[in-house]
Amino acid sequence: MESRWSENLKLLSVYIARTILRQIATVTMVLLGLFLFVAFLDQLNDLGVNNYGILEVSHYLLLTVPRTLYELFPIIALLGTILGLSMLAGDSELTIMRASGVSLVQIVWAALKVGLAIAVVAVVIGEWLVPLSESSARKVKIEAMQADLDMGIESGVWLRDGQMYVNIREVLPNLSALDVNIYEFDQEGNLRAMAHARQAFFNIEGWRLEGVEQTLIEQDSAKGVDINSAAWSTVVTPQLLKVFLINPIEMPVWHLFRYIDHLQANDQETAEHELAFWFKVLLPLSTLVMVILAIPFVFRSQRSMGYGRSLFIGIVVALVFYALSKSFGYSVLVYGVSPFLGAVIPLLLFFIVASFLLHRAS
Repeated sequence: MESRWSENLKLLSVYIARTILRQIATVTMVLLGLFLFVAFLDQLNDLGVNNYGILEVSHYLLLTVPRTLYELFPIIALLGTILGLSMLAGDSELTIMRASGVSLVQIVWAALKVGLAIAVVAVVIGEWLVPLSESSARKVKIEAMQADLDMGIESGVWLRDGQMYVNIREVLPNLSALDVNIYEFDQEGNLRAMAHARQAFFNIEGWRLEGVEQTLIEQDSAKGVDINSAAWSTVVTPQLLKVFLINPIEMPVWHLFRYIDHLQANDQETAEHELAFWFKVLLPLSTLVMVILAIPFVFRSQRSMGYGRSLFIGIVVALVFYALSKSFGYSVLVYGVSPFLGAVIPLLLFFIVASFLLHRAS
């Protein structure tokens, strides 16, 4: 008898999970469509610049889907769980389950299994797919809009400046550049000079190169010159370099951790990157908290609210979670709040609310 009850519980758990997953798929498609439409409107200002046409815009937006999906996972989990359980509640299936002896804890565990699966998918997408897709998206847009620019994953940024070709290996958040290589050619295409600068930074007087090693190439010989600092006259602007900055959310956690150390070694601000680091670390927990938070709303709707109102409240909660997370992130950047606190406080607040509501629902 006990064995049969255990088998029935497994079947119910699978049934609940499938129902929630179907609704999660629906929510994912709707939210992706909405966010892609907004992203398309945002690209209209750049549409038609050089070779950046409709096909290129579509290609770019398609490549940004993994990042959009990654950032939306907690909200998708919340709304998908509310919809899935609300469907079961609307058909009185949850009531029948409870009357048959299925406890609230068992229903919560069935939903949490879905949340765990979603969290694993989120980690895989965030750590492997997002870095690749965002790098490709940036490359598609930059090369379509700037005919004289090229970007490689390993070789950095390449651009043409008259008779010179410039290679920048890394752009820092303050829009200075590291490992700058400059190659100068004559009208016949012969290499006349090349230089390597440890760093390039922009001030009121323009660009300056630091730690320059220059090689002058003559017909029969080459002469090396070391210069501590030199002015750099170029068409490259800080605004142009800005498009090559990598959004911290695009980096794998291990890469982001090392990059924060790298920025600190170069006296750069790291608050934005630390905030992104903790967001990525805590995202699986955020997904699980949203699943837990969804459950009491559904059981409450069985007693006093309709399906539509339950979903509406879920959307409001999702928006509040999104706004609160952004607000605490803003406080980190503006008021110097600890990035860890900025990332964890919204999550803790919602976990406390979810636990309280779940306790009341039981």
